[in-house]
Amino acid sequence: MSTDDDLELVRGSGNVFRDFGYPNAEVLSAKSKLAAEIIAVIGDDDLSAEFFNAHPGLNVEELMRIRNASLSDISIDRLVEIVAALGRSVEIDLSFRKANALTAAQ
Repeated sequence: MSTDDDLELVRGSGNVFRDFGYPNAEVLSAKSKLAAEIIAVIGDDDLSAEFFNAHPGLNVEELMRIRNASLSDISIDRLVEIVAALGRSVEIDLSFRKANALTAAQ
């Protein structure tokens, strides 16, 4: 194996959206974590369309958008409401830091 084939190890930030330079990376990360929990709960409980139709505020169309990772029209607040409607609670830990030049430029 030649040295041209060596791999470079790059340490990520823990937020794939930030690593790829997406604007609003923190929002996208939070939404994806909430959506993953919703999908896991639905999969674990094998919830049907009838379940969503029987619970005010939940609907199949929203579920399909969440399952397809189409989250741009769904707010973090709404995702938290859905998690709560599914009988789970959400704990949010906030921390603040100065933005670096790369983050501020986005």
